[in-house]
Amino acid sequence: MKDVDWISSVKYDDKGLVPAIVQDVRTKEVLTLAYMNEVSLKKTVETGETWFYSRSRQELWHKGETSGNTQSVRNITWDCDKDALLLLVDKKGPACHTGKESCFHERVFGERESSTENILLTLEKLIEEREIHRPEGAYTTYLFEEGVDKILKKVGEEASEVIIAAKNRDQEELKWEVADLFYHILVLLREQKLPLQDILGVLVERHNK
Repeated sequence: MKDVDWISSVKYDDKGLVPAIVQDVRTKEVLTLAYMNEVSLKKTVETGETWFYSRSRQELWHKGETSGNTQSVRNITWDCDKDALLLLVDKKGPACHTGKESCFHERVFGERESSTENILLTLEKLIEEREIHRPEGAYTTYLFEEGVDKILKKVGEEASEVIIAAKNRDQEELKWEVADLFYHILVLLREQKLPLQDILGVLVERHNK
């Protein structure tokens, strides 16, 4: 991201600011809405991490400078009017100062989101947290403490149960067994330190061919 000529084409408001929506590149969860001026946008592009302009303090601020919860920018797009930005980031730690993963964590209207989109990436993130913190009594903790042989055994068992359910034409059983297999594969990938995104990248590459 060395070319910064486009930054001067952004349509800033009368205060020299442009709204910046920050989104998790993996889960596509909206993390925050902040504001940038031309200087903070240039620093974002030059450093590869998010810099914003604080309207309350009237100064630049580097996200994660004190907390360590930085955001590495993967790409930036603008809307059709060039007066709003969308940043896809790979975040390190919570995005909100409250410790929540996203600043948009309080639902004020409507039902809880039930979309299945990106559920594997969300589950991968939860498994990662389980491995790090090892909460007592959690099944995922048990698997990591038992080690790779136990995890491989469970992957094999679940794969066999998928085969049996499919052979029996039992769709109800099959969906549960496939879900179990997906979960244990994600545990295995975490144990092997292989991100799910790498697997999805292979599928995208094959699809594009």
